[in-house]
Amino acid sequence: MLSHIAAASSRCLRTGLQANFLNSRSILSESACRNRLSSLAKPSQGKSSLLSCVRCNAQKLLRGSSSAAAEAPLKGQKVVGSWLLTCAGMCFGAVVIGGITRLTESGLSMTQWHLVKGMKPPRTDEEWAAEFERYKQFPEYKFLERDLTLEGFKNIFFWEYIHRMWGRSIGLVFALPAIYFLRKGYISKAMKPRLAIYGSLLVGQGLLGWYMVKSGLKDKSNEHEIPRVSQYRLASHLGSAFILYALFLWQGLSHILPPHQLPKTRQIALLRKLAHSSMFAVFFTAISGAFVAGMDAGLVYNTWPKMADKWIPSDILAFEPKWKNFFENATTVQFNHRHFAEATGAFLLGIWAYSRKVPLPPRARMAANALAAMSLVQVGLGVWTLLSFVPTHLAATHQGGSLVLLSFAIWLTHELRRFPK
Repeated sequence: MLSHIAAASSRCLRTGLQANFLNSRSILSESACRNRLSSLAKPSQGKSSLLSCVRCNAQKLLRGSSSAAAEAPLKGQKVVGSWLLTCAGMCFGAVVIGGITRLTESGLSMTQWHLVKGMKPPRTDEEWAAEFERYKQFPEYKFLERDLTLEGFKNIFFWEYIHRMWGRSIGLVFALPAIYFLRKGYISKAMKPRLAIYGSLLVGQGLLGWYMVKSGLKDKSNEHEIPRVSQYRLASHLGSAFILYALFLWQGLSHILPPHQLPKTRQIALLRKLAHSSMFAVFFTAISGAFVAGMDAGLVYNTWPKMADKWIPSDILAFEPKWKNFFENATTVQFNHRHFAEATGAFLLGIWAYSRKVPLPPRARMAANALAAMSLVQVGLGVWTLLSFVPTHLAATHQGGSLVLLSFAIWLTHELRRFPK
């Protein structure tokens, strides 16, 4: 019996060594080796120590072989993670540039959309003059009766052009490495459908951007209505950008950061649920801010904490039907965003206070602290922007700050995720 065991263990060890040197992916599985050993003999008490020694040696080799098999994919995993985080950074830049484009009233300066032709800006004086004359035919220029020179038009054209080119750059930064990584085998089977989703969202984001711009190029039914893009389409465009950013960031962190083995306690389970809720709270507060931006609602009441001298303005439900006030009444839209932001800030600070009672790894603790600190910064930026009558630099910083706050909420949630089985 002992000779059979020794022979089996020798074959198992020899097979493992050959597989380790030839191809890490062809290593004999640990379960197969164990099954082979256990099927040959069931040792008696007198022979158990020898069999245990043989099994121990086999398990050590297999564990080493398994880590070697994971080493090559791990290198690819880090590269893929860095690429996904780069895509997330590009999305962040698009949100900030888009905010500046809106705040400088540049979004309607390009009145045509071509995927390829639109990449070439006007260069000669004749081309600039023709582009300027085309812009004059649309409602924004007619309504505002702008004292706009050609040089001034070039300035607003610049921001819209940069915003569009940045969006196309995101597509290239995503697509070209994705093709390369697929060919190299760096993309896992589970990751492939997600790449398809990301690509679809990128295409949809570009189409949604033009759909939004078109709403501002149409003549308004009310001649006293200011030509601007639809706040519904603006909120959809911003919301989809936030979702795409969040997906890139989450997946990038999953490739870069090793998960924690957290204890299965009620405190951890509750904190995990609170962290998930924080992402949605920040997201919906940001969407309410998109309605403020789309309607220039930040300019109607520039006092805080009250709106003028009232906690609840008298015109908060002035429109009929009543539901329209929440999306089309500038007073109501600002009221909602104010109090969503205050409630979200208090909620995030509550999460931080609760997290102080829970034993957390250093990285998770850092994420909780960053989330609390950024919530204070973001609320302060919002109040400052409001009291300053929405200057471009503060408003753009406030919009970027919402994405930073979402990033910390995602980071904390990611640190608290369940350990993969």
